[in-house]
Amino acid sequence: KAYFQCAHDCFDRRRKFEEISNCVENCSIPVMNANQLVENEMAKFQEMMNRSLVVCQDKFEQAKLKQIKTGAINELESCVDRAVQDSIQLLPHVVDRLKNTLSIGRI
Repeated sequence: KAYFQCAHDCFDRRRKFEEISNCVENCSIPVMNANQLVENEMAKFQEMMNRSLVVCQDKFEQAKLKQIKTGAINELESCVDRAVQDSIQLLPHVVDRLKNTLSIGRI
């Protein structure tokens, strides 16, 4: 909402096109910063989940090396399920951190 108000305020007939363009561009800086913050936070989340899944894959490969085929697939599936469930449980915390950083929901 703030971006649109800022951009709207840029359109003044007394301003030159370049001034209007620069003004609107400056209005977009907070939006671009917020977008970058969300992208960075989601990249961290994805990296954390990927590391968990790599651990599952490593355990599966170790079981294959030890020739413990019985249950290796089931253990892999179970490990992946736990990793995904753990990641899902982290999402509300990621959202809360983003809301706090972006001051969303504050009065």
